[in-house]
Amino acid sequence: MATVTLLSAPPSALPSADEKHISVYSPVAIYTLPVLDRAGRDYVGLLELLEPLGRVRAQSEGRRWRLRYNAVDAEFVAGSTRARIRGRDIDFIAPFLLENSRGLVPLSSLSGFLPRFLGSPVNFRESARRLFIGDVGIQISFQLDPSTPPRLALNFSAPVNPTISTEPGKLRMVFKRDPVVSPGSQSISFDNQIITHASYSENNGDAEIDLAANEPLLASFSNNRRTIMISTVMGSAVPQTPATPSVVGTAPQNPTHAPPLSAPGANIASGNANINVNANANANINVNRVLAVVDPAHGGEERGAALTDKLAEKDVTLGFARLLRHELEMRGFAVALLRDADTTSTLDQRAAAANVARAGIYISLHAVAQGSGARVYTALLPVEGTSKGIFHPWNAAQAPSLPVSRIVSAAIVTEMQQREFPAQGSSASLRPLNNVFMPAVAVELSPGANGIADLTSANYQQRAASAIANAIASVRDRLGVQQ
Repeated sequence: MATVTLLSAPPSALPSADEKHISVYSPVAIYTLPVLDRAGRDYVGLLELLEPLGRVRAQSEGRRWRLRYNAVDAEFVAGSTRARIRGRDIDFIAPFLLENSRGLVPLSSLSGFLPRFLGSPVNFRESARRLFIGDVGIQISFQLDPSTPPRLALNFSAPVNPTISTEPGKLRMVFKRDPVVSPGSQSISFDNQIITHASYSENNGDAEIDLAANEPLLASFSNNRRTIMISTVMGSAVPQTPATPSVVGTAPQNPTHAPPLSAPGANIASGNANINVNANANANINVNRVLAVVDPAHGGEERGAALTDKLAEKDVTLGFARLLRHELEMRGFAVALLRDADTTSTLDQRAAAANVARAGIYISLHAVAQGSGARVYTALLPVEGTSKGIFHPWNAAQAPSLPVSRIVSAAIVTEMQQREFPAQGSSASLRPLNNVFMPAVAVELSPGANGIADLTSANYQQRAASAIANAIASVRDRLGVQQ
């Protein structure tokens, strides 16, 4: 059982209080998107909204903007409140906007037109900006043991990973990625003099549960993070140690045994890196499936390369990572993203998170404004001291898996070239490749024939992601094998 006295994300990992965003929950992806204010109304990018859910591409011609999602065609006109989806007209509450070839739709119209794209029910809580696609809600129930001292169990229908903080008289749980829904009442009172009541609220894409008490409270996780047990600090029999960040859900364990690493600063218990795996998919993951860790480089305060005046590398790598996740899942891999939002993690934290997950393959994604196609890197290891027994130097942790990493790199380059996608392989001192013990590559995406616009093109990224996934699937039997 993991115990939490105070667990909170660093300020750089959280949206600012003034930043609006929408949270999207679906069986295939859970993610957040920025909300834009246009003429006093809330808008969101439609391409960005649909990208994590399936295959999508868009094209603008003057004021017309055409979009294809899987097999669904749609046409929008800038400034118009009417669109055509699946051959039928649909009216918007506010006009469709086109900004730099980016289509923006009003939030207030999502419930009306999204089901035509997705073919599944949509529940959009506009005031809280929480969008539920299909039956993905996580139910919650409360069970109070009134013994002295009292214990309150919060039982969830699926694993959860809230941010937990305390202040005098209150314990707060904020669910930023979990589709937790209301327990039926916004406020629940307990017939207890110590833990007095609980309240539920939703705002700006998040759900929140606040517990009021007359004594300091302690939270601990059990039942595979499906239960959060609340007790008083004095009454808890569990040692008060910080919880070690864990893989969200039940990520499969790769059969390869990890060598212990003498890692400077690699104590993940003190870091902020968490691997995010789709919670609904986890319940059916076969333990024999290979876990692929996909790492969208940069994030948060670390913007990466400035691809244009307004486009940062961190934004391209995140969209690219979501497409690659989808392609790998289609080929039978279990996939974890090291970040699925604009959050900050150090290189050591990224490596430690992948090592703790015991992944079969690690893929780091980058983007540059120069060149064309893609470059695939494997680690260029520094000269390190000799290994001491079962311990390996942190900056040479990749050494045992480097031969397999080169096989993976060659497979990706070959697959891309066969698809007329310029690609070449290389070695570079590119952390954290050096620090992960499983096969590892970094793929750096460059512009195509259309220049920088290709870096944000779903069609261009899709071609690259499909090639990478095909190549990794072709060497699946080698992944996790240390030479």
